Amino acid sequence: MTITHESGISSAERQVRESARKRALSYLAGFGNEHSSEALPGALPVGQNQPQRPAYGTYVELLSVTGFVETRQNTRRSWLYRILPSAVHDPFTRIDNGNLLTPPFTDVPLEPNHLYWEPRPAPPAVTDFVDGLWTLGGNGSPAERIGSAIHLYTANTSMTDRVFGNADGELLIVPEQGGLLIHTELGLLSVEPGFIALIPRAIKFRVEILGAEADGDELEFVRGYVIENYGTPFILPELGFVGQSGMANPRDFLAPVATYDDRKTAFEVIQKVDGNLWTATYDHSPLDVVAWHGNAVPYVYNLAHYQTLGPLNFDHADPSLFTALTSTTPIPGANNIDFAVLGQRWIVQEHTFRPAYYHRNVSTEYGGVIKTAGHYGAGFQPGMSALTSMLTPHGNGANIWEHATNEELEPQKTGDDLVIMVETSLPIRITSQAAQALAHTDDETLSGRHTLKSHFKK
Repeated sequence: MTITHESGISSAERQVRESARKRALSYLAGFGNEHSSEALPGALPVGQNQPQRPAYGTYVELLSVTGFVETRQNTRRSWLYRILPSAVHDPFTRIDNGNLLTPPFTDVPLEPNHLYWEPRPAPPAVTDFVDGLWTLGGNGSPAERIGSAIHLYTANTSMTDRVFGNADGELLIVPEQGGLLIHTELGLLSVEPGFIALIPRAIKFRVEILGAEADGDELEFVRGYVIENYGTPFILPELGFVGQSGMANPRDFLAPVATYDDRKTAFEVIQKVDGNLWTATYDHSPLDVVAWHGNAVPYVYNLAHYQTLGPLNFDHADPSLFTALTSTTPIPGANNIDFAVLGQRWIVQEHTFRPAYYHRNVSTEYGGVIKTAGHYGAGFQPGMSALTSMLTPHGNGANIWEHATNEELEPQKTGDDLVIMVETSLPIRITSQAAQALAHTDDETLSGRHTLKSHFKK
């Protein structure tokens, strides 16, 4: 049940939310495609990228998020036809980073324990998406283009005249409570719990909060997860022996259509570079792209469309089978980030201990919960975070072990749970603020160390 806090939402904010909910959106389908879109007929040139006199008097601008001589299959770039070039603005000045932090994190040592955080509380009044970003941990370095950071966001205010761009990496936004309307340079994305949005490196955007659906309660604030990827852009995993389709299918990723903003008013633009935030005032909207073509584009994806694969006769599957997106490294199999989706699925193995086996994994695992129907135990609640550092032993508690060992095995369909997981070959070091916010739980699903006993018999 949603608790309504009418007094906490201004009339102006409520109008923005209602308008955001009513926006009718169109999309272009296909991950990695060479997409093209124009908001005005003829705005996109044909047969060349930079005509001498572009239609409608637009300026030509190239956004390259990979190197000029990158291999063709790995190149990510888009040509933009905009009202004013991105270079038209006053100088940027440094501002405080707030709770949005960037590796390396050295204040808190790695520890061989399973770490847990409760859902983030409501933010202070007038907190938008950028102000509400709170960094849990990370690894690598944006300057060296390797690694990642895990952020949590809370927000109760829409960004109407404020825009954010991140030169450090691409952003994978995962709502857990409440929906977002994301205005990007290339168009609009609507993303709600159960969906994700992928924003390429340096693409500017602003975030509005979606109003309640018909006859629904208005949320006091929205909340979710953000994975910041400093490394190679996310791609779909190779399928190998799986064949031509399965897991996350390209056609289910939706890119926006061109939707330009030509307002001539003051906008604050916040730019993140090498972990620091900078601000500048524009006298026009920087989201003024009238037409574009390329493959450095934002996407929205419905996690329910993930086609889960798994064992059909015996034993438990490795979590790699749940990988929807991956950021690779030059070392095969040692990925920068694997983003996994654990949703509703059938479990059918015979003569098998069906829950996850007890294990120590050289990868570091981070998990977050979107919704739960009890499959993972009472300790899992929407908005929580769990971190298992490399080679930290973990598994289920005694009650789950007893049930899984003695149950009569029949085909089972899991509840309507939805959990995300980030696996990385690099250790995730937590921030000082995350260390101070650590919670403790005795739930056996999250820690079986106090309940398991020996059943050894000679």
